[in-house]
Amino acid sequence: MTQEKKQEYTRRITQANKTQMITILYEMVLDYLADSLDAISLGKKQDAEKYLSYAQGCIDELIHSVNLEVELGLMLHKIYIFSKKELTMAAISYSQHRIWRVEKNFKLLKDAYVELEKADNSAPTMGNTQTVYAGLTYGKYSLNEDVASASLNRGLMA
Repeated sequence: MTQEKKQEYTRRITQANKTQMITILYEMVLDYLADSLDAISLGKKQDAEKYLSYAQGCIDELIHSVNLEVELGLMLHKIYIFSKKELTMAAISYSQHRIWRVEKNFKLLKDAYVELEKADNSAPTMGNTQTVYAGLTYGKYSLNEDVASASLNRGLMA
């Protein structure tokens, strides 16, 4: 994942509500899986293992966020556990098939959560964050973002 992509995810996380946070995690898993597939095809096994580990870390966050008291939560939990096992086996055998299977499931889950986002009008999870303005500000043909610093005390306040 490029540094620019990481910065984009960081910005989106600061502005996201709970449903959008899940969608972002799905997107991150998909990006790491794509990176691992690229590494395997280039014969870079250590890089593939690293990216699969990052994807599993995102899945761990999803596992911890599941409400196990409802049936849907239990089903999602099973999917996440299955995905972690598949990625563990993929890291051992460098099996692209196992990665594709997980990728297919996460694409479907992401699409479902994108639809849920349309109905979720809740406030962002993080409060007291910097405001980001995007637009054609300095370059005639480039999109630039400007961060407005409201205060030095920012982030999630407990």
